[in-house]
Amino acid sequence: MSESSQSSESSQSAESDQSAAQSAPRWEQRFRAPRVSLPEWAEDAPDRSLYFSNVTGTFELYAWDRGTGEIRQVTDRPHGTTDGALTPDGEWVWWFSDSDGDEFGVWMRQPFAGAMPGQEQPAAPGVEAAYSAGLALGRTGTAVIGCSTDEGTTIHVTHGANVPYVVYRSPESAGVGDLSYDSELLAVEHTEHGDAMHAALRVMKLDGTLVGELDDTEGGTRELGLAVLGFAPVAGDPRLLIGHQRRGRWEPAIWNPVSGELRELVLDLPGDVSAEWYPDGSALLVVHTYRARSEIYRYDLADGRMLRLETPPGTVSGASARPDGTVEFHWSSAAEPSVVRNTRDEVVLEAPGLRPPPSVPVEDVWVDGPGGPIHALVQKPGGEGPFPTVFDIHGGPTWHDSDAFAAGPAAWVDHGFAVVRVNYRGSTGYGREWTDALKHRVGLIELEDIGAVRDWAVDSGLADPDKLVLAGGSWGGYLTLLGLGVQPEKWSLGLAAVPVADYVTAYHDEMEALKAMDRTLLGGTPEEVPERFEASSPLTYVDKVRVPVYISAGVNDPRCPIRQIDNYVDRLSGREHPHEVYRYDAGHGSLVVEERIKQLGLELDFATRHLGLSRPDAPQDQGSPRDQEG
Repeated sequence: MSESSQSSESSQSAESDQSAAQSAPRWEQRFRAPRVSLPEWAEDAPDRSLYFSNVTGTFELYAWDRGTGEIRQVTDRPHGTTDGALTPDGEWVWWFSDSDGDEFGVWMRQPFAGAMPGQEQPAAPGVEAAYSAGLALGRTGTAVIGCSTDEGTTIHVTHGANVPYVVYRSPESAGVGDLSYDSELLAVEHTEHGDAMHAALRVMKLDGTLVGELDDTEGGTRELGLAVLGFAPVAGDPRLLIGHQRRGRWEPAIWNPVSGELRELVLDLPGDVSAEWYPDGSALLVVHTYRARSEIYRYDLADGRMLRLETPPGTVSGASARPDGTVEFHWSSAAEPSVVRNTRDEVVLEAPGLRPPPSVPVEDVWVDGPGGPIHALVQKPGGEGPFPTVFDIHGGPTWHDSDAFAAGPAAWVDHGFAVVRVNYRGSTGYGREWTDALKHRVGLIELEDIGAVRDWAVDSGLADPDKLVLAGGSWGGYLTLLGLGVQPEKWSLGLAAVPVADYVTAYHDEMEALKAMDRTLLGGTPEEVPERFEASSPLTYVDKVRVPVYISAGVNDPRCPIRQIDNYVDRLSGREHPHEVYRYDAGHGSLVVEERIKQLGLELDFATRHLGLSRPDAPQDQGSPRDQEG
């Protein structure tokens, strides 16, 4: 086939796809509209960038030459690819290759110039398949690869064709932090003290020689974490930018592991503060997160001056300072779709095709709870309440909902539902004590906060008490199933995606890094603290569930494995409780757009049927399967 005929067919196909997208319901358009991530750029070749996009219908990696404007698709895999990196010279693209979304795999690489699917090669022959525990690529051809298995964490060093060697090993969870500019120093985040929620830092040479240690946990007795933010981007400078929690929130500091000097940066900002270096090392790009929104600043290290960089109200989900002094950032709000812009008010990168339809803004609500004020974000459809209401519970648990664009909540609003998102105890962004509060009473503490906001929603007239949906994915799916059994009188139905359903079986089947987290949260293994696992497991309360339950699960999920979900479903089936299950061929969620649309469509169908609501956009052949495979 000639190049011209290929181009013509491609153009016709794109026009056909756009026409089909325009005729689809607005909620589907938000999923199908092409999106791009914030581009990563090669430190020594800043015109060479890497980003991921769903422009083909599956999230894949793309190499972008800013000088020529050429864009090449790097990966093309059935389950998608988003985990990639550029070498500092911009010559190579590295990406992580797993099987069917199971997160267990090896790093591959291919040349940036002419980087096309099918040209990949193993990036580190000799490093066995594992779960990724970080990656750092050096200027000298050195690569540091973190691997997590059932035996713990190993960190390998490779250099060109040399045989990889192990520079670090621990039975506890750990991860690659960063390589110094000259590739002589390696920073590692580790939890050798046994607290997987609060890391300590170690800097070593690549032969394993210790250079410096920084540990705020004091042997696990003081719950303060540290994080690697990056080595100084300047030759001969060993300083490491870190995050710490010494004043009850995340803040940046600069640590010289060679001299031992630590410079804490006290910034007059509430909430959590993170940072990264400007390319010349003279300033920091500060990202400030407070009450579900974020903004960015330039902080000059010489005189401590801080300048706010203009961004609209909403969420900056990523930012990067360029060598010319401009800053690129990925921004959105609940009402406005994401865009990659810079501080010159220019659109940096935009995928071809239709923009997603906007949604409605969020309203902030503060509710008194047993552990203090609880922040919730509310979106409402038009008209007067009370509304059927979805409590869309975020995963993590160490995460938080923000004023950012999300196709899922917007779809529920389109269908006449109010949407409430709760930043329960365990969420980030509200101080260390709020994040750490859920230990030992895991799940139950979060549900106290969710229940308090639920009662406010009913009492305020927002929510119809007979049409209350508890929903969420991952940890949010876990809290959904737990909530249906612990608070059976509060909810009308539940929608749980990739959940923890049977905590004991989940612990034994999940990836090792999550086992370490569970031991930290619950204070031990199921054999050591069986009463805590039992109290926090949805399976314990399954016979108290009163309302219809919908569950979706990836059959290759290493985080919330399928066997423990099947155990919960078998208990529902044994008592002939109304439920439906959708199993699909992927891992912890899907990177395929049509699969995401299908999953939300099934949830919408289940909810509207069981709540007695109409759904005019439901496909006629979708049906209502009791238990189906995808």
